[in-house]
Amino acid sequence: MINTFRPYHVVLAACLLYLTVIGLTFRDPLEFVYIGSNFDSSLYSRSAEGYDGQFAYFIARDSTNAAARLDVPAYRYQRILLPALTWVGSLGGRPELLPFALVGVNLLALVAGTALLETLLRTHNASRWYALSYGLFAGVFVAVRFSTNEPLAYGLVIAALLAAERKRLLTFALLMALTALAKETTLLFTGGYLLYLLSERRLRDTVRVGIVALLPFTLWQAILYQKFGAFGVGSGGANATPFEIIPFNGIWKIAPYGLSIFAANAVILFPAVVVPTLWGLYRAARDLFAHRAHPYVYLLLVNAGVMLFVPFSTYREPFGILRFIPGLVICILLYAALRRTQRALNYSLLWSVFGMRVLG
Repeated sequence: MINTFRPYHVVLAACLLYLTVIGLTFRDPLEFVYIGSNFDSSLYSRSAEGYDGQFAYFIARDSTNAAARLDVPAYRYQRILLPALTWVGSLGGRPELLPFALVGVNLLALVAGTALLETLLRTHNASRWYALSYGLFAGVFVAVRFSTNEPLAYGLVIAALLAAERKRLLTFALLMALTALAKETTLLFTGGYLLYLLSERRLRDTVRVGIVALLPFTLWQAILYQKFGAFGVGSGGANATPFEIIPFNGIWKIAPYGLSIFAANAVILFPAVVVPTLWGLYRAARDLFAHRAHPYVYLLLVNAGVMLFVPFSTYREPFGILRFIPGLVICILLYAALRRTQRALNYSLLWSVFGMRVLG
């Protein structure tokens, strides 16, 4: 019995318990969508602005007319995969089933992603239990409760990386094409892998993977531009600020809001974001200078590098930055397993408790 008990079982049980508590507390399925009255005052709401999961709900409910209920239509429609799967899971967009379908798709993706990450860790002789660093990390765990895109997007990323590990590049590229339609930040993984292929002078593979992984997203962006007069790619939805130029400037911009607010955010941001980012950049750069190339080195370099310039609007909302960094979590876990860096693997377990204050 002990040998069959796995990390993904823990994640499944914990998330089901969490979702049950939320359901019994609020007794309305729309609590899992968290709709804002500013976007639809006719539905249950306990917030004016709501949260991002509401936009997937609106698109799944009425894909052709949802734009009026979206803050930035092109930006929200570009993440079309979750609404599409939710529409299927709700038997064609039946309103009473939509909240359950949203939660169901994300829960399945979270548990499957954790299980696949276990396999990747074991491939490099690391304990499968480090997969809890991802599976219990608030950026994906709590995202199930709020029906946002991260569990689906990063579950597909992990599946793609397992395919690449098994030398199935076409499967990798197809899965990465899906991830881009789930959340555009996963393009960092496509970019990192393409850099690795280029560094190995595998030009034919670079072109093939690039076309398969990027063409659907590119065509979808063209459709969005034709419909809305704007591309979906950007730094966020309403009230988003641009990417920063000065490294970590998004964190320092919190300071004018008050020392206590800055300190409260810093307690999470420095150990969960700054330290892993700097460590990842150092290790990736060291490996590249030593000509120790591996896909995980390039993935770590790209995912850590972007953290230097994350917009202030992402940092000012604690759950926002936690939803931005699952890619960094995955990269550090896999790199640490590859290089057998036990200290980094142990440190990664802290991610399983970071951000628990957003559980509500």
